[in-house]
Amino acid sequence: MGTGHGASALSTDGCDWTQVHAALSRLARERAALDAEEGRWLLCAFRTAVHLHLGHGSFTQYIERMFGYRPRTTQEKLRVAEALETLPALGRALEGGALSWAAARELTRVAVPETECAWLDAARGKTVRELETLVASKTPGDSPDAPTRPMSEVQRPHVLRFEVAPDTFATFREATQQLRRRAGSHLDDDAVLLAMARHVLGGPGDEGRSSYQISLSVCPVCGGGAQTASGDLVPVDAAVLEMAACDAQHLGPELHSEKLPLAAPDIENAAETKPNTHGAAAGRQSSDHAHVSAPIPRECDAAPVTSAAGADPAPQAEPLPSTVPPLPRAQKSIPPALRRAVLIRDRHRCRVPGCTHATFIDVHHVQPRADGGRNEAPNLLTLCSAHHRAAHRGQLLIGRQHDGTIDFQHADGAAYGNPQTPRLIDAHAKVFSALRHLGYREGEVKTVLAELRSDAELAGVNVERLLREALCRIKPIYR
Repeated sequence: MGTGHGASALSTDGCDWTQVHAALSRLARERAALDAEEGRWLLCAFRTAVHLHLGHGSFTQYIERMFGYRPRTTQEKLRVAEALETLPALGRALEGGALSWAAARELTRVAVPETECAWLDAARGKTVRELETLVASKTPGDSPDAPTRPMSEVQRPHVLRFEVAPDTFATFREATQQLRRRAGSHLDDDAVLLAMARHVLGGPGDEGRSSYQISLSVCPVCGGGAQTASGDLVPVDAAVLEMAACDAQHLGPELHSEKLPLAAPDIENAAETKPNTHGAAAGRQSSDHAHVSAPIPRECDAAPVTSAAGADPAPQAEPLPSTVPPLPRAQKSIPPALRRAVLIRDRHRCRVPGCTHATFIDVHHVQPRADGGRNEAPNLLTLCSAHHRAAHRGQLLIGRQHDGTIDFQHADGAAYGNPQTPRLIDAHAKVFSALRHLGYREGEVKTVLAELRSDAELAGVNVERLLREALCRIKPIYR
């Protein structure tokens, strides 16, 4: 079967299926070898700064203009090519066509020289989707059969891709610009799409309840959480769980469907789910991050549980009890009357200076409940979703002065709206995230970072030094 004269020269008359399969297999092997070679040349082009010699403003601009690859594609090709320099077995498999580039892309996220052969064996016979699922629960250096990591350790960005009509594209662009104008500040793609999704899920109604509802499941052992998405559980980071914990409806412990074959609560009337301070599942009700429905169990390395969203069933089901115990009553993190009062006091707007958001507003605890913060009006204030998430990621510091006034600061302690040291801001935010992922509480992390900010000797140090100092000084609160 020749293809040298283009698609028009290819005739399907008299084609034997074995020939067709053989041709497709040959093309797949050739494509894999070309992908491996292209990756090496792209990496060489990047290191020799080819784009500068040709007058292009950046390497990604050069690649997009000359070869048609979008920036994200270019970044992935460079990452894979660089990883394959230290993974010779994976590189040979790709060059020989035993591994597709898409499979190599996933394996290079976790494989190291000591585990690459094990990952090659694990990839054999698996689809790319199956590899994505396997890799998602592992971190670099893990072997394929390593215990599943807690949900709080395995989050990674997801890619959305749409192909739409021109009028849809134009309308979408206008909608994103309007959202950014309303915010009064820059919103990245993640914040814009999240705001649009919340508008679809509902709008502000009863101020004492959530404007819309989504579902979060929280592991009582590792404290990690996942959001239900069309039957799947998508791990979310600690900041999202803390956001919901500020303003949630706790639904109580999970129901194991194989033990209690009961219908799940009516989702339309349930409140959103978020974790409470004791590790039980929680349902959150907030205008920005409402989480709803009965929690779904999630596998945890320390204490595996069965998930109604696809986990393996228990080896042996317990006999059905003669009397079904009553379901626990949902408990709101913030009483509806108090929530309404806080919204009225703050005029239904985000309290961060300069922010004009007045829809899908969350109620935030200045002192987290896990650190002893109370459900009292002085400890509560309203935030938009973007600033609420920034607060729980350590990018925005919110405190209350002795006279009751609220103080907003950047991660480096500078007054909000007047960033003086962007590099230090980024370093403090990264250290905050690292300590939270190590399991330290938000209050513990904020305390040690405040101590580091007051140390003049640490001004301008890099992230690694700052993290080492934080680990030496942090004092975990007794749990």
